Amino acid sequence: MGHFSYLLNGLSRSLSIKKGGGNCTVKLEKEVSRTMSNDAKKSELILRSSGVVNAEGSKNLTSAYSRRGQKGINQDTFVVWEEYGCQEDMMFCGVFDGHGPWGHFVARHVRESMPSSLLCNWQEGTLAQTSDLKELNSAEKIHNFDLWKQSYMKTCATIDKELARHRKIDCFNSGTTALSIVRQGDFIVIANVGDSRAVLGTNSDDGTLVPVQLTVDFKPNLPQETERITQCNGRVFCLGDEPGVHRVWRPDVDAPGLAMSRAFGDYCVKDYGVTSVPEVTQRRITTEDQFVVLATDGVWDVISNEEAVRIVSSTPDKGKSAKRLVECAVRAWKRKRRGIAIDDISAICLFFHSPAQPSS
Repeated sequence: MGHFSYLLNGLSRSLSIKKGGGNCTVKLEKEVSRTMSNDAKKSELILRSSGVVNAEGSKNLTSAYSRRGQKGINQDTFVVWEEYGCQEDMMFCGVFDGHGPWGHFVARHVRESMPSSLLCNWQEGTLAQTSDLKELNSAEKIHNFDLWKQSYMKTCATIDKELARHRKIDCFNSGTTALSIVRQGDFIVIANVGDSRAVLGTNSDDGTLVPVQLTVDFKPNLPQETERITQCNGRVFCLGDEPGVHRVWRPDVDAPGLAMSRAFGDYCVKDYGVTSVPEVTQRRITTEDQFVVLATDGVWDVISNEEAVRIVSSTPDKGKSAKRLVECAVRAWKRKRRGIAIDDISAICLFFHSPAQPSS
């Protein structure tokens, strides 16, 4: 917890000098987050490539896997951060699905920026609500959904603005989705931008394992999404050779044909209703809740929620559950969508009540 003390001192200093200069505050907050991120990497608490995270003494076990499709470079990416913010009962997981010529760069940028930026905003909000720094340790343990929601809103808005000014990434016709979960004690906070999906595996009253979808796939044909886009003069329609696949188009030209209604980047349609505002929800974890799956649309285009829960729960080695889910999705693509290039496919399986177990 020594690193957490450094965090408290740094952020308390940032609050004390906030009135004097915003730039100093931003730089200090970023320095604190960067330090924590580097420490987590050294302790192998951050995962950005296929593998398993299971910190000593943790109830969480996380399996993550990503596979390149047949469209070129893998534009999917993910991150798992155990002991998020130096808190033993916190964890961050996120999957990001890039699209467009620069999509893989956009996805990686959001992956790198979101956890630390969110942490800064949340810690700053927590400190602002705490009159005495000595009260912070107890305040940290109180779950405050409104604070998490505000932190997510601020984080997503900031990241999208940063991308608009980025000199090395062209986000005009490229972007990324972002689906993330923060676990804090017995609560999970879910934030979704785009069409990736989170599905919970939980025991029903009769003891059978059933899926509960925790997020909405933000496709352009959802009534509230279509209404926002059309009110901004954007258009939503399907191409003749893609029945049922609704896309977003500019008012004056049949481009870009974006297949989701929320995303980071994609500035060619940001004035026409596409937004990076996340949907933020929460759930209290019970003893019946076993795991949650976060996956890009490469999974959900060919695998149902019920199938995903069955695949994950029936995998003998939990550490290999994400890989098995992705491999099942690949086989389903070949069977159900012959002649169509397989999409990039990525998944994170977060188990809630898992003792440590070996996994190769």
